[in-house]
Amino acid sequence: MDTTKFERFNFQPFIIEAIKELGFYEPTEIQERLIPALLRGESAIGQSQTGTGKTHAYLLPLIENIEPEREEVQVVITAPTRELANQIHHEVLKITKFCEEGKQITAKCLIGGTDKQKAIEKLKTQPQIVVGTPGRIHDLAKEQALHIHTATSLVVDEADLMLDMGFLEDVDRIAGSMPENLQILVFSATIPEKLKPFLKKYLENPKYTHVAPKQVTAAKIEHVLVPLRHRDKIKLLHDMLVSYNPYLAIVFTNTKKMAEEVADALTAKGLRVGRIHGDLTPRERKKMMKQIKNLEYQYVVATDLAARGIDIEGISHVVNYEIPSDLDFYIHRVGRTARAGHSGIAATIYELRDEDAIVKLEKMGIEFSNKDLQGNEWIDIEDRNRRKKRQKQVDEIEVHARKYIQKPKKVKPGYKKKRQEEIQKFAKKQRRTKKK
Repeated sequence: MDTTKFERFNFQPFIIEAIKELGFYEPTEIQERLIPALLRGESAIGQSQTGTGKTHAYLLPLIENIEPEREEVQVVITAPTRELANQIHHEVLKITKFCEEGKQITAKCLIGGTDKQKAIEKLKTQPQIVVGTPGRIHDLAKEQALHIHTATSLVVDEADLMLDMGFLEDVDRIAGSMPENLQILVFSATIPEKLKPFLKKYLENPKYTHVAPKQVTAAKIEHVLVPLRHRDKIKLLHDMLVSYNPYLAIVFTNTKKMAEEVADALTAKGLRVGRIHGDLTPRERKKMMKQIKNLEYQYVVATDLAARGIDIEGISHVVNYEIPSDLDFYIHRVGRTARAGHSGIAATIYELRDEDAIVKLEKMGIEFSNKDLQGNEWIDIEDRNRRKKRQKQVDEIEVHARKYIQKPKKVKPGYKKKRQEEIQKFAKKQRRTKKK
């Protein structure tokens, strides 16, 4: 790639080189709207779904503004999960490896579940960029091993998840240890009420950018509803996965216990299954992520921990073994597939009790196709709402007929019965016309 539209932001040559290597040509909407303000050192709130390019919307300007000669912490980036922190750190390294000789920018990833003493040893030289989980960053700052008081920028990524997981208190303490004229960048898919006091406390007139998704989910996702119909759920799931024969499929459950049960049952049926949930130790999680990336598994069973922030490449199929109780997580789950312009399938096994949730998802803009697996063959089945739709159509014809056959001005005995007969006759004629 010879040119890139990022050149108009006047980035340093090494950043332009990194952008070309990353294959970026044109800025995404959130990058277009935020990069100029962030380069000027302004604080900002960026509200956008996953996959909108928000990570580079803050990384590029923050790295541009690093002063290589200042060997102290200048940027602190907090993420709610270790996997996401690792991921952001890798993206930082992809850019900083292009730095000129003698002007290198240093970055460290500091996360829980790793040897704290080793982390303290490595901090004898302070990194210019710190990426990590709030608990570990705050802990190392409290030990005076990490000097965050010199930082000029703080990023709070996936802030709503930070709130859900109870990490906002640590973020608050980190921000409280930093300079008053701090540049704060908060990124979140949603802005819940409980997040607003934190925003009000630290951000004065921030630039607020909301990038509404053009569609609720990626355009190339096919959303499929599969009825359970009194069948054995694990057997149906197994048959679906074998039939799909995915490049990589992720199966979502609502609880860690269910994730273990489903993974064990699929393993017993001969599938090679990975698992991601909160009960894995940090070492197990790290090993599992490595195995998934190395394609040692074709199937992964996960809780919603994997639906936010963790970017696993090559997911061709997402299967909802259970519909999430928080329906926003449906969007996050299916967002794991059909990334970077690829297509994907999001299949949901549903029961009668799931009807309300499905109706709400349809109101959110999800369009489902109704399919079933019979033998080894996928077949289109009738819309689950066909009876309701037929009844609605009947009701509309009846209403129209009543308006057309009006009550006579002068009524005679038995007029009600006669009018009802005329209404029925008219409605019958209308139905016949509609069928033709």
